[in-house]
Amino acid sequence: MFVEKDESSGSGHDNITSAAHINIIPGNDHYHFDQSDLDRVQRRLKQRHVQMIAIAGTIGTGLFLGSGSALRDAGPLGALLAYAMVGTVAYATLCSIGEMTALAPISGTFPHFAARWVQPSFGAAVGWNYFYAQGITVPVEITAATILITYWDDNHKHQAGYTAVLCFLVCLVNIFGVRYFGESEFIFSIIKLTLITGLIICGLIIDLGGGPDHKRLGFTYWKHPGAFNGPPIVKSKATDDFIGWVAVLVQAGFSYQGMELVAIAASETENPRRNISKAVRRVFWRIIIFYVLGVLITGMLVPYDDPNLLNGSGTASQSPYVIAIRRAGIHTLPSIVNAAIFTSAFSAGNSFLFCSSRILYGLSIRGQAPRIFSYCTKNGLPIVAVLCTCCFSLLSFMNVTSGAAKVFNWFVNLSTTAGFFSWLSINITYIRFWQGHKAQGIDRTRLAYWSPLQPWLAIWGVIWTSTFILVNGYLAFAGWNTQLFLTAYINIPIFFGLWIGWALYMRTPFWRAHEMDFVTGIPSIEETETPEEPPRNLGEKIFNIVF
Repeated sequence: MFVEKDESSGSGHDNITSAAHINIIPGNDHYHFDQSDLDRVQRRLKQRHVQMIAIAGTIGTGLFLGSGSALRDAGPLGALLAYAMVGTVAYATLCSIGEMTALAPISGTFPHFAARWVQPSFGAAVGWNYFYAQGITVPVEITAATILITYWDDNHKHQAGYTAVLCFLVCLVNIFGVRYFGESEFIFSIIKLTLITGLIICGLIIDLGGGPDHKRLGFTYWKHPGAFNGPPIVKSKATDDFIGWVAVLVQAGFSYQGMELVAIAASETENPRRNISKAVRRVFWRIIIFYVLGVLITGMLVPYDDPNLLNGSGTASQSPYVIAIRRAGIHTLPSIVNAAIFTSAFSAGNSFLFCSSRILYGLSIRGQAPRIFSYCTKNGLPIVAVLCTCCFSLLSFMNVTSGAAKVFNWFVNLSTTAGFFSWLSINITYIRFWQGHKAQGIDRTRLAYWSPLQPWLAIWGVIWTSTFILVNGYLAFAGWNTQLFLTAYINIPIFFGLWIGWALYMRTPFWRAHEMDFVTGIPSIEETETPEEPPRNLGEKIFNIVF
């Protein structure tokens, strides 16, 4: 199918495209575009849920603890540049998926978009890749949460018990339904925002000499031991520093992954076009304030050669903020920080389970996964998909024994590469989406959200995500390491194997720009949006600004 713009018809909605003004012209039917009869999820996420999920939904240990390893591996300036660089790619990716979601806030999200505007078999590969990537990240965050508990209880015999409790709770939140998920993430996001904001302010105070020791740091550690660091591989300081920066690009990528959660939740969001658009517009400031500013402050507080950065404990004692707090002579905050980081790890696991289950559900309703996963309860919960995804959490028990922990770490590395493939596919899909609109004469500026920087943002995203995938395992070549090479690059043949396998089985062609369908199965503005009431008092004005 493909669409043509009907010039005789208008729209009564400013800045939002309605499907009502487009004529459908029959064409090849290789993919189930309209599965509204099977899609039973319900819109229960409110504006405040979506905004908080967008701001802090997947902020986890990757930021709070990963910034410490980034500082250690690349130095303060190297870490800052790496997080800023990956931040531009994350922003480009979210702008791409945000614009596509503004047109089609439906189940299946970007794997469906890939199938709809690139090729059905490509969409199937993207969907299964993302399902696996998000699913395997659930036990990663659960394991991180159990390690954080060792800050108070270092008896390793208790680890299995803590793991069981956390698995049960993460699964329970998702089994209760999207409303409970939204409320839990709203609360956890507030805790995370309070934590990162408090740590940045506290770090700035300590840096300026406001701590008990009254020692003003400034940029002392950028001079001694230095602004850059890197592994001693080629014995050239400049080259080793560059290698350190490349390594941190991959670490930073893991910290940013999951930002697309807000778009995945679009099919279960009230007024999705308006609320998702607001959320995407605020992501730029989230990246600048919480990631880039946060990494800048950590680099001012702790030298990259501090022995505490090397302890590998996985608890708050490894966080550069806690190290700086202790250095300044403050003894009460570390335990509080550890508790807050614990909730962030739990929240991230909760969010990744939600993402993975909804992708599986979206694949199912369009015939790319067994139909049983499309079953929903009367409250709109895809219960079978959720229960299937919950099984991933059981992999966290692998960390209870040392031998299985090694295998588990392989899964962690695989999920990082799979996440980069997801970003790559989003940007590739957007480029085709942009080309389709241009070929069919459809005005993108009528969407609830659009970026004037497109398609250059998507092109930037394609270039850099491809680079991340290729350099992910560069250390395997510095003294050959077969294990590292496989975990870094095996996802490449897995992804292309899925893609080629589906293409041979379904024999689906690439969509040409004039064949792309921008109408079928997409709800109209009237079906998803309600008029936004203006704020009636000061409290409502503040609420609208914050959320």
